[in-house]
Amino acid sequence: MITELRFRLVNVFAESPLGGNPLCVFEDARSLDGDTMQALALQFNLSETTFVLPSDQATAAVRIFTPTFEMPFAGHPTLGTAHVVRALCGGGDGVTLAMKAGVIPVEADGDVWTLRANAPRHRVPAASNADLAAALGLAPGDIGDAPLWVDTGSEQLVVPVAGADAVRRAAPRAEAMQAYASNGARAMAYVFARHADRVLARFFFLKHGAVVEDPGTGSACANLGGWLIATQAPLPQRLTIDQGEAVGRPCRLALAVDADGSIRVGGRVVEIGRGTIALPA
Repeated sequence: MITELRFRLVNVFAESPLGGNPLCVFEDARSLDGDTMQALALQFNLSETTFVLPSDQATAAVRIFTPTFEMPFAGHPTLGTAHVVRALCGGGDGVTLAMKAGVIPVEADGDVWTLRANAPRHRVPAASNADLAAALGLAPGDIGDAPLWVDTGSEQLVVPVAGADAVRRAAPRAEAMQAYASNGARAMAYVFARHADRVLARFFFLKHGAVVEDPGTGSACANLGGWLIATQAPLPQRLTIDQGEAVGRPCRLALAVDADGSIRVGGRVVEIGRGTIALPA
């Protein structure tokens, strides 16, 4: 017996068909256990792969896997999966997705999708600015005010730097990242610089002991919203985030932080392909 599993490939935060952050979405994962989902995510080897399941509390349930572990929440998989769930359900510009981090509402305006993130939590990193600079391959003076660990569904280290040049010069060192930019489970850093209402950002994490850069990170964009709240920035805020230029996958993300502290992250989703995987039953 062969089980055929349908999947779709989409690009999220894409301003062109082959830009953005790629995502594989399996349309019906009811026959799969967690180990098989993890193996399929490794097979595709994208930053994340998602699996759609029935839900009695949302439009659909979703599990999110990187090639090496499961995530409770991630931004571009949420938006890309919502795009696929809308197509599977036959329309409607509002869906809810039940994830391990909770039920996430997602809305569409055409092919531009926006999620509402969880309320943020934050904490001050134990590492000094000099240690963080060493981890990121920067000078101590490049680190801006108030690096913070922020969690709107997936905790990440948010590091403001002095300008776009510092963002582009960042060259993280794996051992120092593990020492100074780890929450005990993962080592990562979201590095950003702001000019007016535009932000240039990069997101780094460790994979098999090496530094990897993500093209477009919706969860980190949401955490930037949490950083704005934690640092008492004036609200509301509307920012455009550019990410992915260093890895040849330009992404554009929209961040809104309302006066009541609600955080929304959005971007365009483009479907580029469909297929099937055949697995022995």
